[in-house]
Amino acid sequence: MCTRLALLVAFSSNCFGQVIRFEDVSAASGIDFVHNDGNSGKRYLFELMSAGVASFDYDSDGLVDIVFLNGCKMPSPDEVGSSVEPANPLYRNVENGTFEIASKAFPNCAPNYSLGVAVADYNNDGFSDVYVSNFGANQLWINNGDGTFHDTTHFAGVADGQEFGAGVVFSDIDGDGDLDLFVGNYVDFDFQLHEELMPRTAPFPPGPKDFSPAHDSMFINRGDGTFVDISASSGIAETAGPSMGAVAGDFDQDGDPDIFVACDGEANRLYQNEGAGNFTEVALSSGVAFDILGVANGSMGVDVADLDHDGFEELLVTDYTTQFPMLFQNFGGIFEDITRRSRVGTEVRPHVNWAAGLIDFDCDQDRDAFICNGHLLKDVAKHSSQTDFAVRNSLMENLGNMRFRSATDFAGAAMDTAASSRGAVFEDFSLDGKIDVAILNCNSSAQLLFNCTSTENEWLKLNLRGRRANRDAVGARVKVSAGEKVQYAEVRSGRSYQSHFGSQLHFGLGKEKKATLEVLWPDGEVQVLQNVSSGQTLTVVQP
Repeated sequence: MCTRLALLVAFSSNCFGQVIRFEDVSAASGIDFVHNDGNSGKRYLFELMSAGVASFDYDSDGLVDIVFLNGCKMPSPDEVGSSVEPANPLYRNVENGTFEIASKAFPNCAPNYSLGVAVADYNNDGFSDVYVSNFGANQLWINNGDGTFHDTTHFAGVADGQEFGAGVVFSDIDGDGDLDLFVGNYVDFDFQLHEELMPRTAPFPPGPKDFSPAHDSMFINRGDGTFVDISASSGIAETAGPSMGAVAGDFDQDGDPDIFVACDGEANRLYQNEGAGNFTEVALSSGVAFDILGVANGSMGVDVADLDHDGFEELLVTDYTTQFPMLFQNFGGIFEDITRRSRVGTEVRPHVNWAAGLIDFDCDQDRDAFICNGHLLKDVAKHSSQTDFAVRNSLMENLGNMRFRSATDFAGAAMDTAASSRGAVFEDFSLDGKIDVAILNCNSSAQLLFNCTSTENEWLKLNLRGRRANRDAVGARVKVSAGEKVQYAEVRSGRSYQSHFGSQLHFGLGKEKKATLEVLWPDGEVQVLQNVSSGQTLTVVQP
């Protein structure tokens, strides 16, 4: 049970209404993962970036499992291969949020410096596969269906050279029922240049502006287990920048998925899908390249949700210290930065922000914001009085009118932990209908926070299964009508800070016990379900 002073609970209940609260169950959960940033002492860029995390049901038992990405000592390959520990450990959910390490999941997997991840059943065989972007060659792990994976990177043709990996997205960009692959890349990092620049940039290490930008990559799924690189022909390679988090979605509602990429210190990018595997970069004309002041922020992560219930999804983009996270309201494919009037960045502005989740934690039909914080420099307190390497994360409560207010102080002692958090995932690990949080902390222990909000609000969870569309139904959009509220959500693969979560859609229903569902499948087919009862996990199969 959550523990907090009764007086504080009573006060917060009066001031905030429904109080969102978390309990840190890390010690009892069985998750003993400790991230390794490399510890070279050189402050290489990839060590500062840390990594994302992925949540998905890898063994199809109805419980959501977790893969934590890890770093390793660089750049000595001999030392890297000497470890007997799994590079990116998979923790199997064995019972309502109690985990055990699945030590045989990724056999013969030497550690890499892993950075980003996305999950999808790319070969439509009924089991979720995992793509990991690394500092160096990337990896595609195919799920064997028996609790193990095997490396199919070489056969599939998706190693993507020797890049500085970032956010990863699976999406059916050409509408053929097979999931294609977008891979973000950061910069063209050079060890020798890093050493040369160190004396000139002190006390800070060389940053993204000191290296040439890298272009992103796009791979089309041939449907036979292999991909073809269309980065050049698609238009993706026409631009370059320090990519970080990425997310796909039909932001202009024209029937095909677009891709947004958060960029570190340069203009964000929005690749508009023109069909037939072609993209045009439209971030500036769409209003998401810069903040409201025309500044290119140090953007890190991004999450997407329809916050104003109009069918068009907003973008929440996390940023660098002294910069507001950006909340872009979507007006039919044209966005406006409403950060300041939404007040979503009230308490997080002093800090570097990484993962973000737009989640209805209290099931009141409005999505709240969870933001991970922590500077990338361990000694930043010597140079700044505003922030530190290890700070607490933030919870912003949605007031229901495109306004947020801080709820961190009232969310329980679990929110008091100071760390440098990076990737995070948001799932109902405990099977109680409320969304929990798992967090990867740079060079420190992971956290698992159970959502112990006391509420009588109803909820509904949906698993979508495509038939003519891709089996994971990535790109499918769901409209949920319950009472006077209408909610929209889209199935996606890859989001936040180089992480993956939310393959199972979750809707808070407030006091409503019945809902009407309208599923728009990626191929344009519409399916309607009436009088759907709350309090259940429903699997909807494409007719």
